[in-house]
Amino acid sequence: MAKKLPFGTGDFVVYPTHGVGLITSVEKQAIAGFELEVFVINFDRDKMTLRVPIGKAGTAGMRRLSTRKEMHSALSTLRGRARVRRTMWSRRAQEYEAKINSGNPVSIAEVVRDLYPNVGQPDRSYSERQLYEAALDRLVREFAAVEKIDHGAATERLAKVLEAA
Repeated sequence: MAKKLPFGTGDFVVYPTHGVGLITSVEKQAIAGFELEVFVINFDRDKMTLRVPIGKAGTAGMRRLSTRKEMHSALSTLRGRARVRRTMWSRRAQEYEAKINSGNPVSIAEVVRDLYPNVGQPDRSYSERQLYEAALDRLVREFAAVEKIDHGAATERLAKVLEAA
């Protein structure tokens, strides 16, 4: 009896540290003398392919795309007031990085919201700009996949939400 897989070929999934990818196939691979079944996930934008053992997909944090309701929750977070703690930048940067890599759209939206007010500031650090862009890109990609729109349209819609906040 074949066991039911949590994801299938053609499904979009979110891998916490890489964002939205498309499962292109399920393959058997021999690794260190063991035969494993793996999901082959293509991250088109990064031109990267990831192979995740089926048994490890859950513990690796791989999940289905957010629902529209979950994405709406993330957009509500974007509309909120920025909450920037007065701790050292290195500590905040670590916290922002952890939120981005959590794969949780609400946590990622918090990073975008908190760093957005400084977007046009000339004294903004390189690392702050990098974190903002990484969070925004991750959020845009999942939003585009959930709404079934292209990357440009998703970027515009999120920009309007941020500007209105």
